[in-house]
Amino acid sequence: MIENKFAEGTTVYALAQPNEKLIVKRYIKRIYYCTTPAHPDQKELALFEREITDVADPAAG
Repeated sequence: MIENKFAEGTTVYALAQPNEKLIVKRYIKRIYYCTTPAHPDQKELALFEREITDVADPAAG
């Protein structure tokens, strides 16, 4: 049974910052670890599924 909605390598967007693209690197124990393509050397962000979406913010233009 697959628990995660987003596979590794999927482009997602944090609901708190919907105009910043993120890439899912890992999914461990219901937490998605994501990086920003613009800054791949920065620390990974740890987000729950309810905090991310695969749809870009339409208001961001």
